[in-house]
Amino acid sequence: MIDTHSHLYDEAFRNDFPQALERAVAAGVEHLIFPGIDSSVHERMMECAAASGGRVSVAVGLHPTSVDDNWKRELDFVEARLAEGGWAAIGEIGLDRHWSDKYIREQVEVFRQQMLWAAEAHLPVIIHVRDAHDTVFGVLDGLAEAGVPMRGVFHAFSGSIETYRRIRTYGDFRIGIGGVVTYKNAGIAATVRDIPLEQIVLETDSPWLTPVPHRERGTNPPISGWWRRK
Repeated sequence: MIDTHSHLYDEAFRNDFPQALERAVAAGVEHLIFPGIDSSVHERMMECAAASGGRVSVAVGLHPTSVDDNWKRELDFVEARLAEGGWAAIGEIGLDRHWSDKYIREQVEVFRQQMLWAAEAHLPVIIHVRDAHDTVFGVLDGLAEAGVPMRGVFHAFSGSIETYRRIRTYGDFRIGIGGVVTYKNAGIAATVRDIPLEQIVLETDSPWLTPVPHRERGTNPPISGWWRRK
């Protein structure tokens, strides 16, 4: 089993990263993918990956909620890291309008540029979308019209079956399913049943999006068994 989206390098695991990783392995998680956020966590992420004994692959990217007045500098950082090679994907990238629209224009520019880099590097993308599906689709429409190839994962999927079908028109995209599928008010469990199993990948988004039985403790890769059974 692969945890396709884990932030096990987060400060929440600073004191027990080796133990958390071993718990994951003991539960059957053979490999994890660490998505990037921004330059502030990059060093820690790489240190944890290096200490994983080959159990972790790493993505690089600028998360939409990290887009602020310093977005150009952060984007330059991503470009420089991409030139180093060795990445599993570009991500976590996308658009997030949940907290604020203040930097939405900058988010769109950052997202589009990283999608172009992914195509140039023949890398998949890890896409984060929160309260922004229409805006994301607008960006993808433009890329599709320009003939830009696209593939990857829509992380923490929260859309309808119609949303899923539209996503599939853009390229070879998988749907990332995690703890949200256990939330009664999310409505995702019913939608997931209509998505072909081969189009779904499992993720924890650890330490966030904790599944219902464990929300008070914080999520951990072994807990993926809860939504796999779901």
